[in-house]
Amino acid sequence: MVRRTIAIVGGLLLLILVVFVFRGCLDARKERAMEDYVRDANELVELSKAESGTLFDVLTAPSEEDQSVDRQNQANTLRAESANLADRAHDLDVPDELSDAHRYFLEALELRRDGLAVVADQLPGALAQEERRSSTGRIAQMMQVFLASDVLLRSRYDLLLRDALEAENIDDPEPAGQTALTFVEDTDWLDPDFVADQIAGIRGSGGSATPGLHGNGLGTVSLAGVALTPGGNATVPLSSDAAFDIQVVNQGESTETDVTVTVKVGQGGDALDLEETIPEIAAGEAKPVSIPLSEQPPTGQNIPITVRVKPVPGEEVTDNNEAEFTVIFTR
Repeated sequence: MVRRTIAIVGGLLLLILVVFVFRGCLDARKERAMEDYVRDANELVELSKAESGTLFDVLTAPSEEDQSVDRQNQANTLRAESANLADRAHDLDVPDELSDAHRYFLEALELRRDGLAVVADQLPGALAQEERRSSTGRIAQMMQVFLASDVLLRSRYDLLLRDALEAENIDDPEPAGQTALTFVEDTDWLDPDFVADQIAGIRGSGGSATPGLHGNGLGTVSLAGVALTPGGNATVPLSSDAAFDIQVVNQGESTETDVTVTVKVGQGGDALDLEETIPEIAAGEAKPVSIPLSEQPPTGQNIPITVRVKPVPGEEVTDNNEAEFTVIFTR
């Protein structure tokens, strides 16, 4: 009887030992799988971060020589590389515990892939004369897409990943860090005007001024056919097709591109901001630009109006770039 009891107890102890050993093997396998995933994912994060650096080098680095073709080739290379990263992310071995984090990781890399594809498609137009404004606007929109990918990685993927590792008592073998997860480090790139100015440098103009005198001046300004005098008052009848007709004079020695003209109607938070771009003005040339009055301001009161020609790269004297007017609108 005693022998039987000892045998039973010994068997139970052996069974318990086997169970513990088996569970230990499963836990070790799970830990290795999660650590392997983190290492593989972090490798893709680092490669994506490198693509970010390359992209902004492609869109800047001004030169006095036209580098359009070279930059377009680099953009196409980025398109292919980002697609490859997204494919590699799809093929990762993902432990069940990290599936939620991986979903956001994959979506972020796909956003970057899609954004880089659009940049590659739009860059030729951004460097061309006719399509420049719409293409630079689309590239600026892609900066919003890249920013969304940053939010997904920092605020979703990284948090879920760390929570899952902590739940399993696993130390992150290679913490990526917020900087590595960030694609857009300078939010100026969200501004279409900033994008246009940077890309202009690829053509050897705009982002880097050519030698010589640079500068534009504000010429005549009229609104709905009524000439406006700087510092003076004018009465302007409102109509549905009222527009500012503004003349800009290139007073420098070089052709200027992407010359932006702004109009501010009113003041404070209720002011109406208008803008138009002149694609190109040759040295010594005067060019008109028409800016529609998109909203009708109040009538019967003095409305301040400011018209401004934004300085071009290399422009040192800007005293004649801006003028202020006062208008009373009537019906």
